[in-house]
Amino acid sequence: MQTNRIYFIDAVRAFAILMMLQGHFIDNLLARAYRSDINTIYNIWVYFRGFTAPTFFTISGLVFSYLLLRAHAKGDDKPRIKKGLFRGLLLLVIGYSLRLDIFNWLSGNFDNRFFVVDVLQCIGLALITLAGLHLVFKKYNYLFSFVLFTLGCLCFISEPLYRSIDLPNTPLVLANYITTKNGSVFTILPWIGYSFFGAFLSTVFFRHLHRKHFKLIAIITFFATGFFLIFQSSPMLIRLYLLTDIELLKQSAYYNYLFTRLGDTLILFGIFYSLERFLRQSIITRIGEKTLSIYVIHFIILYGSFTGLGLNSFFRKSLDPTQAVLGAVAFMMVVCFIAFYYAKTNAFIYNLIRKLSGKFKN
Repeated sequence: MQTNRIYFIDAVRAFAILMMLQGHFIDNLLARAYRSDINTIYNIWVYFRGFTAPTFFTISGLVFSYLLLRAHAKGDDKPRIKKGLFRGLLLLVIGYSLRLDIFNWLSGNFDNRFFVVDVLQCIGLALITLAGLHLVFKKYNYLFSFVLFTLGCLCFISEPLYRSIDLPNTPLVLANYITTKNGSVFTILPWIGYSFFGAFLSTVFFRHLHRKHFKLIAIITFFATGFFLIFQSSPMLIRLYLLTDIELLKQSAYYNYLFTRLGDTLILFGIFYSLERFLRQSIITRIGEKTLSIYVIHFIILYGSFTGLGLNSFFRKSLDPTQAVLGAVAFMMVVCFIAFYYAKTNAFIYNLIRKLSGKFKN
């Protein structure tokens, strides 16, 4: 079971992290003059960049819940739950720490950007939430599947209700998890919905991975469901609206990026699951094992965490397309090189935090 899973998952994570690296580099440094809606190449790039975050959230939910289910099947899921809760809290801490600007603070300038919520905080909260749901439903696998699928659908369908929400009277540290008005890139809603769907997939994998022809059926299902969500989810929501007269369904159908991006993610899963036997022990699976380290390193180099000095400080919106593309390739290579030789796995980050927390306890 472990062998059939790990290469497929790590390959998807590696693709997503590389897409994130080039996406952040080009988005921050490409000059505005080259960002045109009539430029076909630019539009293709924007589209493919758009399913990086959904892939991260979905795969994180899949991996985390699958490991919990497997540990529970062995009768020893308490250590895994504790480890998951620790990692969830750790992601929250790292997410905020990457916003530190020490030199700026020492000069007496403190701004609210420190409280901005990004992908790490949302994934951290998603892991904590999934751990809680696991504790409640771990004895009822099919019910767990139903609850996860339902929660995912509710997060997506209800998106028009909180799309433009503003919470002026709520403390900033809490409001930023709900609203993007203060600069948060991601909010817990709707993005946790992808983690719910990933966890739902984990229950399916856990029940059926050992069965004959499961891989073939899963690949076909990934592609079929993915294309359905991309091309038919909006018409389906409209049909449901006509049957039920629920206005929310119509509003969701007219701005339906969540289900379509889930479709993109499932097609990506199908592609990498199909190619899994070619990816065993490859460089791409090694990259997939270091996603957290790569994320932290890229944030420091590009955005100037801690010092305020990063590539974005010097080249923001100033590169032409050739410079941006070549620079993105170099950026990916440098970040991966540092991750490979100075942060052997994500455990590098986890162990560092454990040692620091142990010193404080002593």
